[in-house]
Amino acid sequence: MSDFIAQTAERVREHAARKSPLRIRGGGTKDFLGASGAGEPLEVSSYTGIVAYEPRELVLTVRAGTRLADIERALAAEGQMLPFEPPRFGEAATIGGTVACNLSGPRRPFAGAARDFVLGARIVNGKGEDLSFGGRVIKNVAGYDVSRLMAGAFGTLGVLTELSFKVLPRPPAEATLAFEMDEAAMIEAVNRWAGQPLPLSATAWESGVLRVRLSGAASAVAAARAKLGGADVPDGGTYWLSLREQALPFFEGDAPLWRLSVAQTAGPLGLTMPQLVEWGGGQRWLRGDAELGPMRDAAQKARGHATRFRGGDRAGGVFHPLAPAIAKIHRRLKEAFDPAGVLNPGRMDNF
Repeated sequence: MSDFIAQTAERVREHAARKSPLRIRGGGTKDFLGASGAGEPLEVSSYTGIVAYEPRELVLTVRAGTRLADIERALAAEGQMLPFEPPRFGEAATIGGTVACNLSGPRRPFAGAARDFVLGARIVNGKGEDLSFGGRVIKNVAGYDVSRLMAGAFGTLGVLTELSFKVLPRPPAEATLAFEMDEAAMIEAVNRWAGQPLPLSATAWESGVLRVRLSGAASAVAAARAKLGGADVPDGGTYWLSLREQALPFFEGDAPLWRLSVAQTAGPLGLTMPQLVEWGGGQRWLRGDAELGPMRDAAQKARGHATRFRGGDRAGGVFHPLAPAIAKIHRRLKEAFDPAGVLNPGRMDNF
């Protein structure tokens, strides 16, 4: 056990004995996500470095405080990438914070979410125990569900210390196409294309313009361009990077930002707010002041849920309320991993 893990475990045990909360913090680039939480800071950003990287096996193990930028540079040197295209929201972004929030970028619906590529996790739970789940081998299925539970738990189940991932080769060719169409036509088009053997890797629609990214072998990208038509976007890479980092004009300003995760086939939501739709229709960003009730109602009608992503009055809650049966499972998990309730209490509203 490393000194960092031993010290972290001891500190958690001390706080658990006193029922004194801890607020886990990495690079701080995602502090705006979720509820504010409470507790004495527990810094993880100093625990950095690549533990093991086997390019031929497509497996990477890193310490949780390692910066995303450093990981992506190491992978790029081998022509590989994190397939879920995680946003950074700042150069200090760490891999632990990315997994804790389960954040994925434009490639998400076509490649998978952050949790889908987690092979294993090492954590310090709320009892101060050093636990490992999963492993570094892609064929290993033991512990998959437990290690992936950590993705999106916002640190409420354990302090992430090490993570193992499946990585993938970078696509040899990419192209971005643009189409003018309204929202209803866009939803029909992206769902129709998703059912065809096309190398789609991202879609985004805003203000009557749909952008589509194609990624794969040069021949496959060329064939898809010829089939789909549309206008070539010469600097498409810059657009997708700006979308990933929420640096487009749509995201500027102080208006609250809502994320509605809905069924990809759901039609227009009928909300009179500026909107950007990505993930093949499954992720819809909206800007503006709005009451929680109407946003949640609109999301539920579209078989999804609504989240206050940035800004606005967060006192009424950030996340969509869980169904009673799901909430019961969450409570049982919290009791098993953190019985004293000291890890990031309140960060996920009621957990």
